[in-house]
Amino acid sequence: FDPATRALKPLDRQRDEAWVGGPGVSGSLGGGWVAFLADNETAVFHSEADGYSHLYAVNVRTGAKKQLTSGKFEVQQAQLSQDRKTIFFQSNEVHPGEQHFYRMAATGGERVRLTNLPGANDVTLSPDETQLLIRRSTATQPWELYVQAAKSGAKAEQLTQSLTPEFKSYAWREPQIVTVKAADGAEIYARLYTPEAGKKTGAAVVFVHGAGYLQNAHKWWSQYFREYMFNNLLVEKGYVVLDLDYRASAGYGRDWRTGIYRHMGGKDLSDHLDGAKFLVQNHGVDAKRIGIYGGSYGGFITLMALFTSPGTFAAGAALRPVTDWAAYNHPYTANILNEPQTDSLAYRRSSPIYFADGLKDHLLICHGMVDVNVHFQDVVRLSQRLIELKKENWEVAAYPVEDHGFVEPSSWTDEYRRILKLFEETLAKPKVP
Repeated sequence: FDPATRALKPLDRQRDEAWVGGPGVSGSLGGGWVAFLADNETAVFHSEADGYSHLYAVNVRTGAKKQLTSGKFEVQQAQLSQDRKTIFFQSNEVHPGEQHFYRMAATGGERVRLTNLPGANDVTLSPDETQLLIRRSTATQPWELYVQAAKSGAKAEQLTQSLTPEFKSYAWREPQIVTVKAADGAEIYARLYTPEAGKKTGAAVVFVHGAGYLQNAHKWWSQYFREYMFNNLLVEKGYVVLDLDYRASAGYGRDWRTGIYRHMGGKDLSDHLDGAKFLVQNHGVDAKRIGIYGGSYGGFITLMALFTSPGTFAAGAALRPVTDWAAYNHPYTANILNEPQTDSLAYRRSSPIYFADGLKDHLLICHGMVDVNVHFQDVVRLSQRLIELKKENWEVAAYPVEDHGFVEPSSWTDEYRRILKLFEETLAKPKVP
């Protein structure tokens, strides 16, 4: 901005055929990160210009631009040192499913990794920049606090011990991080849970995480900890469980993030169909005894799987699912499907209610009646459609006091009891010819 002329001069323009987004990048859900270096002439910011969210610098006088980080990983958070000569940032450079904290000169160059504990390292830098307060977890251990000197190779000291004797009394399973080959050749990261030798029953369940743009095939404590615990129970009963970071999940760059543009229930769904094939081909799973479940976006994928690919999954539990995207949160949906009045094709091919006639397998729907995110009207409309189509083997469990995220323990227990009952009745035993 030139105060004399009041003219604005663009220094960087971010454009995407799908939608602008990614870690640290300005988008519809919030502003991006921008900071000025000590010379007061150089601004640093995030951009997905090369396909991943990386750090760039631009001189505000000359317009000269420089990429500071690069590679097939994402810079997820960044901050400047107090003297504005160093950038501290978090990235998943080591592995898509790990998070570490780095230091780098503000002009670019060598990245120095400061954390070394496996899993996720969510770091707060001390005011004098000599210490790291680390919030850290692993796949089997919830979050604890550690402190460490802000230098490479320093040992982290654990400050908190939050686990109860009851939690520690159970041998929580650490899922294996695997890759599944998609039909289009892409590699899908996934969590795989397998029973001990001799305990496999031939049945399997695919869990679908929610939110769409979220990561769950990682090495830290999942925000889906209830589902993690339920997956442990399924494994105890002999099920193989697969949890995919399907197309549009976070952590894998721009092409993955936008892989569902104009078609939710397209590549994200086919990734789960490929996951089912992976289980059959590699883990001794009976193709006729695979179930699927998930909540919110995971519930949506469950419906699309049962409605558009009958026979792939013998049973599915759709929890608080979107059934018609035209009725959902506009700021979220418009990024992905554009406007319903200008791109009706995208909305129609992405909405399960238009494919309900394809239901042939067993379906359980669970939904809170005071859900202010995915409104209860979605399941009411779908129920009426299934009635009109004379469909069988489906049921709805309504929870009168629950919002999108359940609060009452009795509701969670009831929901997962119903899901387990569905799978035990439809998957546990081999089908009789």
